[in-house]
Amino acid sequence: MKWDEFFVTGEPMIYAAMVSIVLVSIAIPVGLTYFKKWGYLWREWLTTVDHKKIGVMYIIAALLMLFRGGVDALLMRAQTAVPNNGLLDGQHYNEIFTTHGIIMILFMAMPFIIGLMNVVIPLQIGARDVAFPRLNAVSFWLFFFGAMLLNISFVIGGSPDAGWSAYFPLASLEFSPTVGNNYYSLALQIAGIGTLMTGINFLVTILKMRAPGMKLMKMPMFTWSILITSVIIIFAFPVLTVALALMMLDRQFGTQFFAMQNGGMDMLWANLFWVWGHPEVYIVILPAFGIYSEIIATFARKNLYGYKSMVYSMVAISLLSFLVWVHHFYTMGHGVMVNSVFSITTMAIAIPTGVKIFNWLFTLRRGKISFTTPMLYSLAFIPIFTIGGVTGVMLAMASADYQYHNTMFLVAHFHYVLIPGTVFAVIAGFHYWFPKLFGFKLNEKLGKWSFWFIAISFNVTFFPLFILGLNGMTRRMYTYSESTGYGPLNMLSMVGAVGLTIGFILLVYNIYWSTRYQPREVTGDPWDARSLEWSTPSPVPEYNFAKTPVVDKLDAFWFAKKEGKPLTEEGSYEPIHMPNNNGQPFIMGVAFFFFGFFMVFSWWIPAIIAGLFILGTMTYRTFEQDHGHYISVEEIEQTENALRGEKK
Repeated sequence: MKWDEFFVTGEPMIYAAMVSIVLVSIAIPVGLTYFKKWGYLWREWLTTVDHKKIGVMYIIAALLMLFRGGVDALLMRAQTAVPNNGLLDGQHYNEIFTTHGIIMILFMAMPFIIGLMNVVIPLQIGARDVAFPRLNAVSFWLFFFGAMLLNISFVIGGSPDAGWSAYFPLASLEFSPTVGNNYYSLALQIAGIGTLMTGINFLVTILKMRAPGMKLMKMPMFTWSILITSVIIIFAFPVLTVALALMMLDRQFGTQFFAMQNGGMDMLWANLFWVWGHPEVYIVILPAFGIYSEIIATFARKNLYGYKSMVYSMVAISLLSFLVWVHHFYTMGHGVMVNSVFSITTMAIAIPTGVKIFNWLFTLRRGKISFTTPMLYSLAFIPIFTIGGVTGVMLAMASADYQYHNTMFLVAHFHYVLIPGTVFAVIAGFHYWFPKLFGFKLNEKLGKWSFWFIAISFNVTFFPLFILGLNGMTRRMYTYSESTGYGPLNMLSMVGAVGLTIGFILLVYNIYWSTRYQPREVTGDPWDARSLEWSTPSPVPEYNFAKTPVVDKLDAFWFAKKEGKPLTEEGSYEPIHMPNNNGQPFIMGVAFFFFGFFMVFSWWIPAIIAGLFILGTMTYRTFEQDHGHYISVEEIEQTENALRGEKK
């Protein structure tokens, strides 16, 4: 490969990205050296197996990817804001809308949700960690280095350019000869393996590590949502694993699984992708439903209405999520019967989703509502998500979809589903559980300013796209003539995108301001919460629970406060066994990064060496004896006494 093909050149933005990457790469080591934090970083974070710290790292990575994907979104809105715009050429625009979709769904929404899972689930079920702590660390570092591998494509080799769904033959070597879609197949593969391990880990954790007395129908709703999500991950992600492996074989080894000759079938990719891709939508939506259920019940000061119907509706959604994938390509040549069947299943999935809306509304009815920042996001979600759901039913009609398909109407629909359904939820959950991690709340005033900017600007950004779609503006149209009349609504959408940017900047500023100036509130519960995690101190000690809680009913902590009964059994403290920190997951993640990078460019010898190194680290792990460590009774007593002293 020639030098000018290795580094992407030709546009000022690319050079600016290169300069920023170099500056950051220099600034971080210099800063760590100056403040003497290398040892701290290695001991406390890079080698940690503590589920809470891993959760924090997931959330930090998700926030970084939010702004990385947000830059792509701003560039797209800026490009289409005026007719005949020359800000981006067609190829660069293809790369930007491709990476925007990949990053926002797989490297922002997924890690944000998994981060909250890591922080909250062991606390909600009364466990001291997840079932497999070291596997949890491996999962994070595979996700992280998969994300980094995709992101360097912007300056080294070129980004993927066939859309986030990478349809063949557009993603084939014939129509995409650069290495961009090699990055796609390998980065998503590495991160996807980590996600699959996360699903297995949390399924085992929830089924096997619940506190005594916590039967399935006594679990908090967020825990239920994660249990069902873990099952979907386990069934859906192997399909993506196989599809990406076949994609790599087609592009780099000359096979023709997705070709249009020699027995290949390009539609095979579309089917495999959406067999994974539509359940993926519910992988990021169902945990959001669990978050909203926790928040709405807490700030309405009521038990969640229809607990069992909420559980059953989530189970129904999880089953139906595997039966609707063909609605993504009604217009691609299926017969009337196939389109009709999938039209019915797609409409049917709206029924259990609608059940949840009514559950939340009845929970709010006659409640004593507190309009906190998490509650504002939860309340805004209901009407905005309903618009997304109604337009989804419109798109479910196969005959009508011939008009809507591949237009900006579809773009507006899935943003009206995913942003209120997932982004609002993770921000609400982040505000809600922030005190559990750090012992103080985020600033409410800044939180509400951020909310109003995001909620209003979201509608200003995406509602015009419904109208543009109905007027005939197609997806991925990177420029248009003035005679189309698309300009005014696109400019309005650009104004909304700027407002969204301000809202997200305020969110990050809130974290900075609150960390420096917000009073530390370890007294009592920062929120009047119901679930078991709030029975732990804020911030939570390494071992989570000094004594294992005993649960005999739903919302056990709320009843314990009301009845004045302790959740833990009487008796003295006992030593607590905890896993040791370990650097192997981080090292394995680095090795996967280099393996993926070498594979992207078909550098087989270094790729084989990196692959053998990965196998070696896994083999070494099978013989390694690591029995963890015990926290002594004296250490537990000192920690608990210090926490009680702070509460006084």
